[in-house]
Amino acid sequence: MSSKKILILDPHQIQQKINRIAYQILEDNFDEDEIILAGVIARGYRLALRLEKVLCQISNLKVRIVKLELNKDSSKLESAIDIPLSDCENKVIILVDDVLNSGRTIAYGLGVFLNIRLKKLRSVVLIDRSHKNFPVATDFVGLELSTVLKEHVDVVLDEDGKEDGVYLS
Repeated sequence: MSSKKILILDPHQIQQKINRIAYQILEDNFDEDEIILAGVIARGYRLALRLEKVLCQISNLKVRIVKLELNKDSSKLESAIDIPLSDCENKVIILVDDVLNSGRTIAYGLGVFLNIRLKKLRSVVLIDRSHKNFPVATDFVGLELSTVLKEHVDVVLDEDGKEDGVYLS
Protein backbone atom coordinates (compact mmCIF):
# COMPACT_ATOMS: atom_id res chain seq x y z
CA MET A 1 0.00 0.00 0.00
CA SER A 2 1.46 3.35 -0.98
CA SER A 3 1.72 6.24 1.46
CA LYS A 4 0.06 8.58 -1.03
CA LYS A 5 -2.99 10.41 0.29
CA ILE A 6 -6.04 10.77 -1.92
CA LEU A 7 -8.40 13.65 -1.21
CA ILE A 8 -11.94 12.29 -0.83
CA LEU A 9 -13.71 15.44 0.46
CA ASP A 10 -12.44 19.02 0.30
CA PRO A 11 -13.49 21.76 2.79
CA HIS A 12 -16.47 22.83 0.67
CA GLN A 13 -17.73 19.25 0.32
CA ILE A 14 -17.30 18.62 4.05
CA GLN A 15 -19.39 21.72 4.80
CA GLN A 16 -22.07 20.51 2.37
CA LYS A 17 -22.23 17.17 4.24
CA ILE A 18 -22.43 18.96 7.59
CA ASN A 19 -25.23 21.21 6.31
CA ARG A 20 -27.21 18.23 5.00
CA ILE A 21 -26.78 16.30 8.25
CA ALA A 22 -27.89 19.37 10.25
CA TYR A 23 -31.10 19.58 8.20
CA GLN A 24 -31.70 15.85 8.71
CA ILE A 25 -31.23 16.27 12.47
CA LEU A 26 -33.66 19.18 12.44
CA GLU A 27 -36.26 17.18 10.49
CA ASP A 28 -35.88 14.26 12.91
CA ASN A 29 -36.33 16.58 15.90
CA PHE A 30 -38.75 19.23 14.63
CA ASP A 31 -40.92 18.90 17.75
CA GLU A 32 -38.04 19.17 20.24
CA ASP A 33 -36.92 22.29 22.10
CA GLU A 34 -33.46 20.97 22.94
CA ILE A 35 -31.03 18.31 21.77
CA ILE A 36 -27.65 17.21 23.06
CA LEU A 37 -24.79 16.57 20.64
CA ALA A 38 -22.34 14.18 22.31
CA GLY A 39 -19.11 14.54 20.38
CA VAL A 40 -16.52 11.81 20.73
CA ILE A 41 -13.15 13.42 21.50
CA ALA A 42 -11.46 14.78 19.40
CA ARG A 43 -12.73 14.92 15.80
CA GLY A 44 -16.26 13.85 16.72
CA TYR A 45 -16.39 16.76 19.13
CA ARG A 46 -15.17 19.17 16.43
CA LEU A 47 -17.82 17.82 14.07
CA ALA A 48 -20.46 18.33 16.79
CA LEU A 49 -19.37 21.97 17.13
CA ARG A 50 -19.80 22.45 13.38
CA LEU A 51 -23.24 20.84 13.48
CA GLU A 52 -24.25 23.07 16.38
CA LYS A 53 -23.27 26.17 14.42
CA VAL A 54 -25.43 25.17 11.44
CA LEU A 55 -28.36 24.06 13.61
CA CYS A 56 -28.34 27.42 15.41
CA GLN A 57 -28.40 29.20 12.03
CA ILE A 58 -31.30 27.21 10.61
CA SER A 59 -33.51 26.72 13.68
CA ASN A 60 -34.48 27.87 17.17
CA LEU A 61 -33.44 24.52 18.56
CA LYS A 62 -31.37 24.74 21.73
CA VAL A 63 -28.24 22.67 21.11
CA ARG A 64 -26.03 21.56 23.96
CA ILE A 65 -22.58 20.16 23.22
CA VAL A 66 -21.11 17.42 25.39
CA LYS A 67 -17.57 16.05 25.26
CA LEU A 68 -17.52 12.27 25.32
CA GLU A 69 -14.22 10.53 25.96
CA LEU A 70 -14.00 6.81 25.24
CA ASN A 71 -11.17 4.34 25.63
CA LYS A 72 -11.50 2.71 22.23
CA ASP A 73 -8.73 0.21 22.93
CA SER A 74 -10.36 -1.26 26.02
CA SER A 75 -12.29 -4.52 25.91
CA LYS A 76 -14.93 -2.97 28.20
CA LEU A 77 -16.69 0.37 28.37
CA GLU A 78 -14.44 3.06 29.83
CA SER A 79 -15.85 6.54 29.34
CA ALA A 80 -15.99 10.07 30.68
CA ILE A 81 -18.53 12.78 29.93
CA ASP A 82 -18.10 16.46 30.83
CA ILE A 83 -21.58 16.90 32.35
CA PRO A 84 -23.50 14.84 34.89
CA LEU A 85 -25.16 11.95 33.07
CA SER A 86 -28.42 12.86 34.82
CA ASP A 87 -28.48 16.10 32.73
CA CYS A 88 -29.10 13.89 29.69
CA GLU A 89 -32.22 12.23 31.08
CA ASN A 90 -35.38 12.61 28.99
CA LYS A 91 -33.43 14.37 26.25
CA VAL A 92 -32.58 13.64 22.64
CA ILE A 93 -28.94 12.54 22.44
CA ILE A 94 -27.08 12.54 19.15
CA LEU A 95 -23.76 10.73 19.29
CA VAL A 96 -21.26 12.31 16.86
CA ASP A 97 -18.02 10.82 15.52
CA ASP A 98 -15.89 11.37 12.44
CA VAL A 99 -15.42 7.86 10.99
CA LEU A 100 -17.33 4.62 11.50
CA ASN A 101 -14.92 1.76 10.98
CA SER A 102 -15.48 -1.30 13.16
CA GLY A 103 -18.38 0.21 15.10
CA ARG A 104 -16.64 -0.11 18.48
CA THR A 105 -16.65 3.64 19.18
CA ILE A 106 -20.35 4.01 18.36
CA ALA A 107 -21.21 0.90 20.39
CA TYR A 108 -19.25 2.19 23.40
CA GLY A 109 -20.77 5.64 22.95
CA LEU A 110 -24.27 4.18 22.97
CA GLY A 111 -23.36 2.22 26.09
CA VAL A 112 -22.71 5.43 28.02
CA PHE A 113 -26.40 6.35 27.79
CA LEU A 114 -28.02 2.92 28.25
CA ASN A 115 -28.74 3.25 31.96
CA ILE A 116 -30.77 6.46 31.76
CA ARG A 117 -34.14 7.21 30.24
CA LEU A 118 -33.84 9.07 26.93
CA LYS A 119 -36.36 10.46 24.47
CA LYS A 120 -34.23 9.37 21.55
CA LEU A 121 -30.67 8.28 20.80
CA ARG A 122 -29.25 8.85 17.32
CA SER A 123 -25.79 8.71 15.77
CA VAL A 124 -23.90 10.79 13.21
CA VAL A 125 -20.70 10.00 11.35
CA LEU A 126 -19.06 11.97 8.60
CA ILE A 127 -17.63 8.84 6.94
CA ASP A 128 -19.00 5.28 7.14
CA ARG A 129 -16.39 2.78 5.94
CA SER A 130 -18.77 -0.22 6.13
CA HIS A 131 -16.35 -2.51 8.01
CA LYS A 132 -18.54 -3.12 11.03
CA ASN A 133 -17.59 -5.73 13.63
CA PHE A 134 -20.35 -4.51 15.95
CA PRO A 135 -24.09 -4.51 15.18
CA VAL A 136 -24.44 -0.75 14.87
CA ALA A 137 -26.07 1.45 12.30
CA THR A 138 -25.77 5.19 11.96
CA ASP A 139 -28.75 7.45 11.54
CA PHE A 140 -27.02 10.30 9.72
CA VAL A 141 -24.03 9.77 7.42
CA GLY A 142 -22.07 12.26 5.36
CA LEU A 143 -20.52 9.73 2.99
CA GLU A 144 -20.50 5.95 2.76
CA LEU A 145 -17.12 4.88 1.49
CA SER A 146 -16.19 1.34 0.50
CA THR A 147 -12.56 0.73 1.36
CA VAL A 148 -10.30 -2.24 1.89
CA LEU A 149 -9.19 -2.98 5.44
CA LYS A 150 -5.59 -1.89 4.78
CA GLU A 151 -6.69 1.58 3.70
CA HIS A 152 -6.95 4.36 6.26
CA VAL A 153 -9.43 7.24 6.28
CA ASP A 154 -8.14 10.42 7.90
CA VAL A 155 -10.52 13.27 8.71
CA VAL A 156 -8.94 16.69 9.23
CA LEU A 157 -11.17 19.32 10.86
CA ASP A 158 -9.14 22.39 11.79
CA GLU A 159 -10.25 25.42 13.78
CA ASP A 160 -11.20 27.70 10.88
CA GLY A 161 -12.21 25.01 8.37
CA LYS A 162 -9.77 26.11 5.68
CA GLU A 163 -7.53 23.05 5.96
CA ASP A 164 -10.38 20.56 6.28
CA GLY A 165 -10.18 17.38 4.29
CA VAL A 166 -11.01 13.70 4.22
CA TYR A 167 -8.12 11.61 2.92
CA LEU A 168 -7.70 7.99 1.97
CA SER A 169 -4.25 6.50 2.39
